[in-house]
Amino acid sequence: MPAHAIPSTEEIVETFELLGDWEERFGYVLDLGRKVPEFPESERTEARRVHGCQSNVWLDLAVEGDDPPRVRLRAVSDAHIVNGLIAILISAYDGKTPQEVLNFDIKGLLDKLQLEEHLSGTRRNGLQAMVARIRAEAEAAKG
Repeated sequence: MPAHAIPSTEEIVETFELLGDWEERFGYVLDLGRKVPEFPESERTEARRVHGCQSNVWLDLAVEGDDPPRVRLRAVSDAHIVNGLIAILISAYDGKTPQEVLNFDIKGLLDKLQLEEHLSGTRRNGLQAMVARIRAEAEAAKG
């Protein structure tokens, strides 16, 4: 499924605000996870694995084009809720330049969604590990 099927960060925030309780919001996060693009088994290598996550997560950040180069983010997890978090990260970062990735206020987005305060400590750590990996790869791609 193409990444554009994942709503924009603005749409995600608006939907979160419309949903009444956390059961509904987590249901929405699970729905977002179903929109994560395919990530073939053959590409789920140790080099792409994100360490620090409770569940298995594989992440690939590529930079494509040259006017200006844009980040293409793909990731997948074997945990449904984590795929929802991945969808939010794809919405936040995919299609941006490496510098825009580094400048993006992910903490501000997560604060608006109040996500971190409703995740377990291990899920929070995993989310932070994914963000750190994305930022490190964007920094390296900035060259």
